[in-house]
Amino acid sequence: MESMPSRVQIHQLAARWLAEGSRPQDLRIHTDTSDFFALDAGDIMVLEGRPYLIRNSIREGRFGLEDEIKHWVKRSVDLEAGAMRIIKLVFYERFTATIGGIEFECFRSPRKEARILDLVNDHPHFMHGRSAADEKGNIVRVLEYISGSSLAAHVADLEQSHEPYFYATLPGILENYLRCIEAIRFLHDHGEKHGDIRRDHILIDSDSGQYRWIDFDYNYRHRENIYGYDLFGLGNVLIYLVGKGDVLLPDLRLRDPALVSRLTDGDMNIVFHNRLANLKKAYAYIPDSLNRILLHFSRGANWFYEETPQLLQDLHEARADIR
Repeated sequence: MESMPSRVQIHQLAARWLAEGSRPQDLRIHTDTSDFFALDAGDIMVLEGRPYLIRNSIREGRFGLEDEIKHWVKRSVDLEAGAMRIIKLVFYERFTATIGGIEFECFRSPRKEARILDLVNDHPHFMHGRSAADEKGNIVRVLEYISGSSLAAHVADLEQSHEPYFYATLPGILENYLRCIEAIRFLHDHGEKHGDIRRDHILIDSDSGQYRWIDFDYNYRHRENIYGYDLFGLGNVLIYLVGKGDVLLPDLRLRDPALVSRLTDGDMNIVFHNRLANLKKAYAYIPDSLNRILLHFSRGANWFYEETPQLLQDLHEARADIR
């Protein structure tokens, strides 16, 4: 354990972010992060001798949960480096997800995320950071801040109708997404899983332009396929990209009731039953080679991808048909 900086030293480092007239004795300094609700904006965390000034708790970015505060994730300043950091404190939760009749017991694992941070410390398609233990042994993750929007937001903000998007913009997005799938293959080749693959868990780094995976603290137990949950996540992202957003059944009922009358349960997404997976029924110009991949993630699928190389091979072949 590195030596603890003095209160005066911490105050000197933090002075430019503190209110005028603040004093060293006014600082609230935490070396135990177990009660993350007790850590407020303006407080100091000291992890392995390094002080961090808490700026605020971040908010959930997922659709429908934008106002939900994630109290265990703090936007902070590394006072020694003067750089923004995202600090994830220990928070445990678990739930069971059922996809295609397969049950996955999902749970947060700070230790697993810390292990992956070590594995991907120089990989361009993942967030970077390190783990640090507080005085109670909690595994805290200190992450470098990535400036940029999520892939989900990028696609949603594009002012194109579907057909010009499909032919002019999607090929470049797929090129980058293939690199993201290769990055997940890298994890799988090392016996690791991402655990929470979602379209808002890919950030487009505004400095490098790279697509980068974030938030891999979820783990899951499995009975059939160790990588199955990740693969379903990759498929859901792919459907979103090809569809230029979610093609939702309620929207289709308003926009194209004739199309809805031709749909079956088997055309819908295997995870989200109100989303269309068989996108060729909505956009006839989608090539069969690409649509067949999407159908592996539909309720009508009778065979699922078991490994990332299978998905990568099919997607590489299909990509040539939309250029």
